[in-house]
Amino acid sequence: MYNIKKNHIAAFSLLLIMAVFSSCRKDNMPSNDPNLQLSFSNDTVLFDTVFTSLGSTTHRLMIYNPHKETLKISSIRLVGGSESPFRLNLDGEAGTEFHDKNIPSNDSLFSFLRVTINPNDLNSPFLVEDSLEFITNGNRQMVRLTAYGQNANYIVADRKIGYLPKFKIVADSLETTVWTNERPYVIYGYALVNSYGTLRIEAGTRVYIHDKGGIWTWSDGQLIIDGTQENPVVIEGDRREPYYKNQPGQWDRIWLMDGREGADNIIQHAIIRNGFIGIQTESFVHPTRCALRLSNTIIENQSGFGIYSRLYAIDAKNLVVANCGKGGVSIHFGGDYRFVHSTIANNSWNYGGGAKRPEASVFLNNYGKDSTGYHDFPLHFEMNNSIVFGNLDNEFSTNFHGSDSTYIFDHCLIKTKRYQDVLQGFNNCIFNRDPLFIDYNAFDYHIDGISSPAIGAGNPVYGMELPFDLDGISRGSVPDIGAYQHR
Repeated sequence: MYNIKKNHIAAFSLLLIMAVFSSCRKDNMPSNDPNLQLSFSNDTVLFDTVFTSLGSTTHRLMIYNPHKETLKISSIRLVGGSESPFRLNLDGEAGTEFHDKNIPSNDSLFSFLRVTINPNDLNSPFLVEDSLEFITNGNRQMVRLTAYGQNANYIVADRKIGYLPKFKIVADSLETTVWTNERPYVIYGYALVNSYGTLRIEAGTRVYIHDKGGIWTWSDGQLIIDGTQENPVVIEGDRREPYYKNQPGQWDRIWLMDGREGADNIIQHAIIRNGFIGIQTESFVHPTRCALRLSNTIIENQSGFGIYSRLYAIDAKNLVVANCGKGGVSIHFGGDYRFVHSTIANNSWNYGGGAKRPEASVFLNNYGKDSTGYHDFPLHFEMNNSIVFGNLDNEFSTNFHGSDSTYIFDHCLIKTKRYQDVLQGFNNCIFNRDPLFIDYNAFDYHIDGISSPAIGAGNPVYGMELPFDLDGISRGSVPDIGAYQHR
């Protein structure tokens, strides 16, 4: 009796297991219904401007089965095959064509796409296209692949000396190199201007710099950025995807060392974005023998500083320095500085997980210190018809040693609680009033044309010195404070 029951139980268990497996096999059998189609996360995969010869970032395309039945994709292929500039990876496997891929009910496949574009003779951006073809139950579905290619001049570092970063000499001694606007320049490492060399960048040129790279003038080298109102020079990171549009810290800095007398560094009508330090200047071998003449320029969205300067001379006019992670204009070891009709603004950055910036928008220091003690350097700092504002209580601060230093603010709007009652060094200034910029988040530092306290508050003397604002708008006889005249 026991054996009969045991056999019945075994038989019943076997039937149950067979039924379960039979059911599973039935549920997992792909449907051949031609009305069932795939869906996709995008019907077009668009790659923003991709520099020729360099691979793009990876874009993901999700392939969905939204139905209750399993679907078999009999064919997935790049229509261009092995000649396609696009590359496909499907669930971890690379190839141009795949067959018999099952997608269970309400499940998906991951695919990843990249593009590498071969160079040609075109200067303007050009379009490359292909398609992904999917065949399921006789249905043909297409996902369009589109990329804009751009030929470029590539500057790739090929030298390394000691602790210095890798560099490539782009203007050697007694040589003048001109970068034209026909094609953009893509820099890997540092583009270096050697002693007694000059690099001139023409109006409308676009310079894209890879991670940790930059432009560097060695001692007695010279940089001239010669943009215009209509065609500024743009310097930013080399990642062209939308995610990187306002991502700071993508490249390192423009680094200007000691210059030779009569060969000032000149930057006019430039937009310098998304680096670590917009411009770093320092002159310890030939202190302030040359100057940086900076005009009609925007330096914004740097993860470190907009301008970081050590013992240099800077003459800045119609300048915007905005949205920098550590500080806007940071001056050390003295020097000679003059800013006219400038806007130094930093309201939207939270540094390091929500903590406030460690430094004011404008910081002045006149000494260095080592094991032998303090080393003082004379400092003269002058700011006229300018705005210094941000989300700190004190957007102007100093750290001085000795007495051989002066600062003067004439007809400026400044946010500071520390200096608001100090008379010396401030002439007809407005303290702690919001200048009412149009849109901090969009980096629009024009002032509100109705309510801003900066309207008509400038000194006409400096307005006559700079009769047109950063946009080329006339300041007239009643200039506003800052880089922009109200509309």
